[in-house]
Amino acid sequence: MRCHGRRSALFAVAVAAAIVAAAAAAEVVHDGRRTYIVHCSHAAMPSEFAAHGDWYASSLQSVSGGAAEVIYTYDTLLHGYSARLTRAEARALEAQPGVLLVNPETRYELHTTRTPEFLGLDRAEALFPESNTASDVIVGVLDTGVWPERPSYDDAGFGPVPAGWKGKCEGGSDFNSSACNRKLIGARYFLAGYEASKGPVDTSKESRSPRDNDGHGTHTSSTAAGSAVRGADLLGYASGTAKGMAPRARVATYKVCWVGGCFSSDILKGMEVAVADGVDVLSLSLGGGTSDYYRDSIAVGAYSAMERGIFVSCSAGNAGPGAASLTNGAPWITTVGAGTLDRDFPAYVTLGNGNKYNGVSLYNGKQLPTTPVPFIYAGNASNSSMGALCMTGTLIPAKVAGKIVLCDRGTNARVQKGFVVRDAGGAGMVLANTAANGEELVADAHILPGAGVGERAGNAMRTYASSDPKPTANIVFAGTKVGIQPSPVVAAFSSRGPNTVTPGILKPDLIAPGVNILAAWSGSVGPSGIAGDDRRTSFNIISGTSMSCPHVSGLAALLRSAHQDWSPAAIRSALMTTAYAAYPNGDGLLDVATERAATPLDMGAGHVDPSKAVDPGLVYDLAAADYLDFLCAIEYEPAQIAALTKHSSDHCSPNRTYSVAALNYPSFSATFPAAGGTEKHARTLTNVGKPGTYKVTAAAAAGGTAIKVSVEPPTLSFSKVGEKKSYTVSFAAGGKPSGTNGFGRLVWSSEHHVVASPILATWT
Repeated sequence: MRCHGRRSALFAVAVAAAIVAAAAAAEVVHDGRRTYIVHCSHAAMPSEFAAHGDWYASSLQSVSGGAAEVIYTYDTLLHGYSARLTRAEARALEAQPGVLLVNPETRYELHTTRTPEFLGLDRAEALFPESNTASDVIVGVLDTGVWPERPSYDDAGFGPVPAGWKGKCEGGSDFNSSACNRKLIGARYFLAGYEASKGPVDTSKESRSPRDNDGHGTHTSSTAAGSAVRGADLLGYASGTAKGMAPRARVATYKVCWVGGCFSSDILKGMEVAVADGVDVLSLSLGGGTSDYYRDSIAVGAYSAMERGIFVSCSAGNAGPGAASLTNGAPWITTVGAGTLDRDFPAYVTLGNGNKYNGVSLYNGKQLPTTPVPFIYAGNASNSSMGALCMTGTLIPAKVAGKIVLCDRGTNARVQKGFVVRDAGGAGMVLANTAANGEELVADAHILPGAGVGERAGNAMRTYASSDPKPTANIVFAGTKVGIQPSPVVAAFSSRGPNTVTPGILKPDLIAPGVNILAAWSGSVGPSGIAGDDRRTSFNIISGTSMSCPHVSGLAALLRSAHQDWSPAAIRSALMTTAYAAYPNGDGLLDVATERAATPLDMGAGHVDPSKAVDPGLVYDLAAADYLDFLCAIEYEPAQIAALTKHSSDHCSPNRTYSVAALNYPSFSATFPAAGGTEKHARTLTNVGKPGTYKVTAAAAAGGTAIKVSVEPPTLSFSKVGEKKSYTVSFAAGGKPSGTNGFGRLVWSSEHHVVASPILATWT
């Protein structure tokens, strides 16, 4: 899986791989074996066995002759075990009675001071009575571990650990079991699957314990629920009070990601233990491509977590702006894309011809001279075809010494390029976007004077550097600026829909802040994430859907504290139907990748608005039985449904008609043939607010042509909390070329509330 943090990473190879969907390939095969996860029917255990573990060991012995051993057994989120098998052994196991599926393991990888104010939480304390008092809501974060000494885990003012908590604080290398407290109430680590595939953890690079040597896990958990910390900053940038979305929630961390990635056998065990420990929210900033839900370990684990009332939030991925690039698309998961804040870190690049260009930077070290500095394009300072990218060893020192070097963005980590320039004797760096990133700017803590600029500025600078006989430049760093408009905008890197597994379910669900987010950081690595960076900071600013996911996880914890009887689906509905898709002037939120209005494929329902989500008026609720009907609608086989849900394989009745359009989801995705057609969707709304009468407005269009949207009935009246009302929506569309998309919005409005849903129409 990919860890959805978009940054110059500690392990540059892992970050480069995280940009490529193929990085989610299965783990390395050696000795003809790889790890498989064996899904079994719990009820099918032969009577001669006293325990399921005995059955599993016996079945494994029968196909491997003792050559394979059980890595993990799974008892709650699924029934079965993981083991290293040959292909022949896996096929033989799958043919055994009681074995539902044998899935090859997947490797996944990892995909603030301003955020609470930007989201309005500083003005909404009265709406969330638990947000400033000790809360028993527990957020479980599966990631790279935790740096427990950070003040974001200070437990001052917290009461005793909740009585029902069953978790532990596991000791290990460089981590004492006493490191937890009343805020950080649990810390565990899982590596049996990783070590079965990759060999023993290299303890010279990372701790064999919950200790976070990467920084990603500390950043995500403190974003979700970090305690308030005054005087937080990164190298003087973004100074203020840093706190998570739910600062009074408890935190439990589960380290499932290591240098070589995050393996599904470990992730499943981590999820299983977290659920058994008693978490209320699960946050996973991980991704691993797309596959059927019964083959997606996160989807499998999340299903059973949902059944137990646990809200599961996952990052959409960082493979945008390409279409159909998102991961974690199961409808029982809340899938989160990334947007910007109204805060920026400007840097200005002035060329010798007098032209000035806006960029961004988090550099805070020795400044460049005020006089012009010689300037060179890296492509003109290398004998390598990769020279323009400033790859290691590609620059010619004699050509770059004492100069500002213009490097192209791409392939290797952004901040690593600065190390290459510095080591070749360069004085500074301008990092220029190519067409792949357009005008998206992500700030980095460069090791030398450096700034990132957009594609247009980069093109102009390349032309200047190649045409002027004595090109010069300079970089001025302007610190922190707030009130940047327009904001938010959809980040170009944020992965987009449609949902390739189930096009009838619109994903992502919504967006949240994910660009230049300040949160706590590991003490093992510098802010650049590069091994040669000897700077150490308590906080770091990084970007990615890894950062937007824990925002929603924390907000879900706030909603759970305010509405303890709400289901995970009700919480997601409240977040989605109150999200905003337009600025106050009425213009649609921008997509930085296209510089045009974003669509539901980019942002789902829109940008999260927690002050409204706490009182949404109406919600689209769902129970486990509804998701089972959905699995029947997508025609999963009985064994596939049983492996995914642990429910009877004969759930789908031949006497019923199942439809994806009947799933009570807070968004609409209608599909038409190229010739056009009609489609009907059914929905039910539950009143969670004041009594009132709601009237509907709905519209959608594609290519300037309106899609006819009819809602019956057009008015719904609610007299009490918990009352349910149903309606149907009919979509009728004319012919359009295959691949055309149309967009719209359906809104129920009362005197007190607005309940909005995005509409996607697709011609196939």
